[in-house]
Amino acid sequence: MEENKGKLKSSGVEEVTSNKRMLYLIAIIVIGFNLRPAITSVGPLLGTIRDQIGLENWSAGTITSLPLIAFALVSPLAPKLGRRLGNEKAVLLGLILLFAGIGVRSVPYTPTLFIGTAIIGVGIAVMNVLLPAVIKEKFPHRVGRMTSVYSTSMAIFAATASGLSVPLAKDAGLGWELALLSWALLAVVGIVIWVVIVRQNPVPKEEQVQLSSKPFNDSSLWKSPLAWQVTLFMGLQSFIFYVMVSWLPEIMQSFGFSVSAAGWIIAYVQFVGLPSTFLAPVLAEKFSNQQGIVLGIGGGATIGFIGLLIGGPLPLIFVWVTLIGVTFGGAISLSLAMLGMRARNGQQAGALSGMAQSVGYIFAAIGPLFIGLLFDITHAWSAPIMAIIAVCILMTIAGLGAGRNKYV
Repeated sequence: MEENKGKLKSSGVEEVTSNKRMLYLIAIIVIGFNLRPAITSVGPLLGTIRDQIGLENWSAGTITSLPLIAFALVSPLAPKLGRRLGNEKAVLLGLILLFAGIGVRSVPYTPTLFIGTAIIGVGIAVMNVLLPAVIKEKFPHRVGRMTSVYSTSMAIFAATASGLSVPLAKDAGLGWELALLSWALLAVVGIVIWVVIVRQNPVPKEEQVQLSSKPFNDSSLWKSPLAWQVTLFMGLQSFIFYVMVSWLPEIMQSFGFSVSAAGWIIAYVQFVGLPSTFLAPVLAEKFSNQQGIVLGIGGGATIGFIGLLIGGPLPLIFVWVTLIGVTFGGAISLSLAMLGMRARNGQQAGALSGMAQSVGYIFAAIGPLFIGLLFDITHAWSAPIMAIIAVCILMTIAGLGAGRNKYV
């Protein structure tokens, strides 16, 4: 037993002690609460923001794409920041940046809208990258289950934010500015909890020296086909997810749904995916590879978008939307679980997370811009939906490679 513990510690993986487990569990869940509402709350209000500030469709799409550009730029730096400050302090810094960005974005001027959105992206990027590393370090034998916990927490509040945006802005009379600002309260809660984490869990100096003297060579990942497959699977599913967050409400309006109903449909899409969000990483731990899960997710998503392309009565549209929600709930959490499952220890998980979220979110950032531009050109949703179907197929191909039982 002692020998196994020594091996875990020497590889940079150390199971958190039982008396700290609950604190870390709560802290990880709260991070999950904070990872998406600042972004998903924008989609249902995108048309309102566009009209009040006077933006074109492509520049309105930038409001959703800008955090993803920040993800791409900051993600390679986050593992280095984690090694310098310690992962816990770096996560706390990400929360503080998120809080500041939400405040700046809520000032109703074009420059502050974009500056605040960029700051939000930087803060979330740091947390996105380092949370899988924290889980791999503190819960090395529970990567799938812990990923289920925080990805489900993330999905719950992502969906809640989408659904509440229009009621807060219009029904409660807050306007889009205060409706978006309200999500800063979650960041405050997170900051308080992670201050406790940092104070109770200082990184020993000798451990800092040990980790910094022999860091994982991040550059070696760029030569790994498996690392690229994980990256593409994450990026392509993110492409589709952020397209849905940005433009699915508009697509639903084209089918005859009201603005408010369209906002609740995007919330429903995320809520209906909660069971698969939780189950996908848990099931992934039980199989030697995850290719069967990838086929189910990719095939279901493709069928759902083909259904939207064909159209039909509103009840049938609702069926296709449900299928999309179920499959993409699993896609998101499975891609996050792969960051830990394809790595041997916390440093590798952090480095793989940095690469996957850097290159991967470039695809995600392109999504809302590209789909918005395609709609501006064609003035119809057929071509954009056909493009999404093609991306679903590519995502499935990448996922089959990423699902192999191998380490980077």
